[in-house]
Amino acid sequence: MNNEGVDKSKRQFLTSAITVVGAVGTGYLAVPFLAQMQPSVKAMAAGAPVEVDIGKIEPGQLLRVAWRGKPVWILNRTPPVLETLKTLDDQLRDPLSQESIQPASSKNPVRSIKPEIFVALGLCTHLGCSPTFRPEIAPNDLGANWKGGFFCPCHGSRFDLAGRVYRGVPAPTNLEIPPYRYISDTLLIIGEPTEGASA
Repeated sequence: MNNEGVDKSKRQFLTSAITVVGAVGTGYLAVPFLAQMQPSVKAMAAGAPVEVDIGKIEPGQLLRVAWRGKPVWILNRTPPVLETLKTLDDQLRDPLSQESIQPASSKNPVRSIKPEIFVALGLCTHLGCSPTFRPEIAPNDLGANWKGGFFCPCHGSRFDLAGRVYRGVPAPTNLEIPPYRYISDTLLIIGEPTEGASA
């Protein structure tokens, strides 16, 4: 074969051009394929952190929000409630929250970053029912020893106003505390850890 009349620079240019066109074409094919593997916007939003304004929650009031499709409670506890929590340890299964799920910032007797603001998942740790908020003292149906808390109507589990479970009920552990942090005195974010956050 005689290569005397072949322009090698044209051959090299054509080879390079075909390689570039092939790479670009492969990229155009790969982008939609890889994009369909990403979670949908709806799925990403469902797991996204939730910002909550707690500035208007009155003392004793419970605010309910949703995070990751689960109910989250935010309770503004009064000074008398905080005092009552100190008297319940002998009635609780895990008063120091040694066996329960909470961030390190909430591993304390009141199970919160700020004592007056309690944040918890509103799901019973027995079978996942949502307990009811029962702040009243000694109602007829809960007995004279009831100091306020959360009562699960599904199987009778009881929790105090720090989400700590009472002894002798089906729930095995205290209510779960989600990761959260404050971004100001009246704004908190549920779903983000507390590292570097103000308290």
